[in-house]
Amino acid sequence: MTIYALSTGPGISGLAVIRISGSECKLILNKMTNGSSLEPRVATLKKINKINTNELIDEGLILWFPGPESYTGEDMLEFHVHGSRAVIESIHTSISKIENCRLAEPGEFTKIAFQNGKINLLKAESISDLISSETEIQRQQAIKIMSGKSSEKFNGWREKLLKILSNVEAKIDFPEENLPDNILKDIKSSSKKIKEEIKKLLNDQKVGERIREGFKIAIVGPTNAGKSSLLNYLSKRDVAIVSEIAGTTRDVIETHLSIDGLPVIISDTAGIRESKDEIEKKGIKLALKSAEKADLNIIIIEPKSVDFTGFLNDLVNEKAIFVLNKSDLGVQNLNPNLKKLNPILISLKNEKNIEELISAIKIKLKNKFLTSDDILITRERHRQHLEQCVQNLENFENKNNTEDFDKAAEDLRLATRHLGIIVGKVDVEEILGSIFNDFCIGK
Repeated sequence: MTIYALSTGPGISGLAVIRISGSECKLILNKMTNGSSLEPRVATLKKINKINTNELIDEGLILWFPGPESYTGEDMLEFHVHGSRAVIESIHTSISKIENCRLAEPGEFTKIAFQNGKINLLKAESISDLISSETEIQRQQAIKIMSGKSSEKFNGWREKLLKILSNVEAKIDFPEENLPDNILKDIKSSSKKIKEEIKKLLNDQKVGERIREGFKIAIVGPTNAGKSSLLNYLSKRDVAIVSEIAGTTRDVIETHLSIDGLPVIISDTAGIRESKDEIEKKGIKLALKSAEKADLNIIIIEPKSVDFTGFLNDLVNEKAIFVLNKSDLGVQNLNPNLKKLNPILISLKNEKNIEELISAIKIKLKNKFLTSDDILITRERHRQHLEQCVQNLENFENKNNTEDFDKAAEDLRLATRHLGIIVGKVDVEEILGSIFNDFCIGK
């Protein structure tokens, strides 16, 4: 089956790229350009016509990529035309009239590239992440994964485990032959070393996932302290309703921002206070839950706040920044318990000291999450398979120590399988759909 799709963004634009992959590419080229032939990988200006009528659709550049030396490993064409809806629709309609041609599904070009061995699964995911990247750090992380460092590490572990497995299976197949003591010793030390390396990698505070998805920041505090005003200021737009009426915010309001190149998801939460209103009580519960899950909490109060010590004590930890808003009202009679926390004094009304708060947020995030270590885990599925690999290696060690070699070998096979699933070295059809459905159509 030959697939085709618009690979550039939809809508009116100066340029649109329509990508085609499959065995019918030559036929499409012949029918839509009056029998033209093209030099591979050389952009050529051509008139593009409707099939059967030879009516001119547009004039544009055409690129011909004969397989297997193409992105998908199949024959590929790219039409670079003017980006009007009418031109794109007319080209799509003409291609659809050719037998065995259909519109591509999301991520199908990259899926075919993976299935044809042009890329591994980690690179496929990093291509999706690069397309979706909104900040510089997300772009850098996607590029690093595309370079193959993660693949090399996971494949290296897998190959070492396969070597260990071959020795264990030799012991099973030839029980009368005693393996040399140095090989038995190497089996134990090598498997333990790999297990410890994976455990060390897993102890990374989930930095890769946080960079990819966004660092979570929750703004919490009592009612009327300025939480919604702070969210609006940081967002540079009115995301949340601001009112002098206490309890205006009932639900968690989220917005995605970039702070100094760091992707963040900032949540405005319901004001925390004693309430008899059932809806407000649910909002307060959600606020405390958001604070618990957040990577960083901005705890904001104002000079008149008195009923805050209860929830505040629960949030005093290393992931909290304390802020006193409305400092223009005076801070002489500040609660002694709050003074001990050295809050940042700001005034959202007068836009005073807010840059100091933003600077504190940057420092907190960078100190906690950005390390010099290479980031190899960027998705939850990577983490789950690595955790399963560690568990299987621990099972292997226990059975190997008791010389239960048959069962130990199975644990080792499972460990290598989990590493293989990460890079796509084994049958992973069950996970391909969920991965490639995240792609845009045309990629």
